Amino acid sequence: MSRVLCVEDNAENLMMLQRRLTRRGFEVTISMNGAECVEWAKTLQPEIIVMDLNLPGLDGCEATRRLKNQPETKDIPIIVLTADPKDKSREKAVAAGCDAFELKPIDFEGLIGKIQSLLSRGTKP
Repeated sequence: MSRVLCVEDNAENLMMLQRRLTRRGFEVTISMNGAECVEWAKTLQPEIIVMDLNLPGLDGCEATRRLKNQPETKDIPIIVLTADPKDKSREKAVAAGCDAFELKPIDFEGLIGKIQSLLSRGTKP
């Protein structure tokens, strides 16, 4: 069972992600802010992180940057979620180090496909 850390500040979106991913057989831990995500990723060592860009305090881009700059979390794939369709958001997320990008509203089957693809790459030691 793959461990997924979901980071989203909207409780309704977060519960939906948790419920749907759990039904698909993932072990899901949730967080509502970027700072908590960075700390939990070190401890939990999830196989993948699904993270919103617009988070309170430490936003998704900065959290991604920090995760990719720490030896213990740098190889964890990160899928960034955002409702902002602008190319600038995608560019910022990619520059921060995200491995994939998904627009909201979430195409859940597309998200599952990205998760499976990133997990099969085996980037995490």
